[in-house]
Amino acid sequence: MPEKRDYYQVLGVGRDASSDDLRRAYRRLAKEFHPDVNKDDGAEEHFKEINEAYAVLSDDERRAAYDRFGHAGVQGLPTDFGFPFGEIFEEFFGFGMGARRGRRTPRRGADLRYDLTLDFEQAVFGLEVPIEFTRQEECSRCGGSGAEPGTTPVRCSTCQGSGEVRQVRQTFLGSLVNVGTCPTCGGAGETIASPCRTCDGQGLETRKVKRTIPVPAGVDDGTQLRLAGEGEPGLHGGPRGKLIVVVHVRPHKYFRRRGDDILLDVGINLAQAALGARIQVPSVDGEESIQVPAGTQPGKVMRLKGKGVPHLRQSGRGDQLVVLSVEIPRRLTDQQRQLFEQLAGTLGTEVTPHEKGFLDRLRELIEGLAE
Repeated sequence: MPEKRDYYQVLGVGRDASSDDLRRAYRRLAKEFHPDVNKDDGAEEHFKEINEAYAVLSDDERRAAYDRFGHAGVQGLPTDFGFPFGEIFEEFFGFGMGARRGRRTPRRGADLRYDLTLDFEQAVFGLEVPIEFTRQEECSRCGGSGAEPGTTPVRCSTCQGSGEVRQVRQTFLGSLVNVGTCPTCGGAGETIASPCRTCDGQGLETRKVKRTIPVPAGVDDGTQLRLAGEGEPGLHGGPRGKLIVVVHVRPHKYFRRRGDDILLDVGINLAQAALGARIQVPSVDGEESIQVPAGTQPGKVMRLKGKGVPHLRQSGRGDQLVVLSVEIPRRLTDQQRQLFEQLAGTLGTEVTPHEKGFLDRLRELIEGLAE
């Protein structure tokens, strides 16, 4: 099987292309390579490739997955994503295929975004958090009909309730039916003589909604939680869209995250490093006791198994990596200076060159532990 081309390359746009840029590129290429217009060999396959690329890049969630993981990010998903061939043909060439394609087909509502900021520990262990956001709800005055109470919508006299008007056109492909949205009712199939004063005939009004959402343990900065049915209402009876909750995590005073491991820098004194000592270090679970071995060098990493971040929607946890640094005293008492001078006399004055710097050794050590 030939390797798939980059979707952005297929449409001839940059990776920063806007939705309008994508749509313009798609319209131009679809007109050029549509198999009912272009009879060249390979035109049909190219048209399918164009359709697949636009289907992925025009959907925000699928585009984000593709940008991050390439073709693997959308592998296994349908490549037409529900694109109705006849509607595409009609949109680009101005006529339909002669079959009835109602303008009142149910469609899923738009997605909404909510930005949620959590503390480090909240992201580690998860929680249920109350949120409040605004969305379109059924109008409280007219009950969603769009008509002022006491009145009702009536069937459109222009389209007889179908929501579309049809016209026969002579084209280079023969006699075809031109299908367009009814100009009188806008595709609704009904007209409203007395629009509701609250929603101006739309049947919807903006209201605040309160929800308590579960945040799973192990979320990280940038994690997206998708709540089905909490977005904007669908069209013509279609389902609501999603509420996409984007997680932001405040930096912690001590802890840093590396994947599902937690890094903690701890300073020990010269005596603890040389002689060894049992010390207490903080963790997200509370204080932990670790034994510092005698002769510890700066940058030594000690692992606390299972004290890291829970794996998102999986069992088990990462580890906590305690990075030890040896703190050199800036000021000494007379007694301390005397003792250090006595110690210095026993250690000699030779220096030992190192092939790599301290930071290089520390980076290699942490990477080795994380493998």
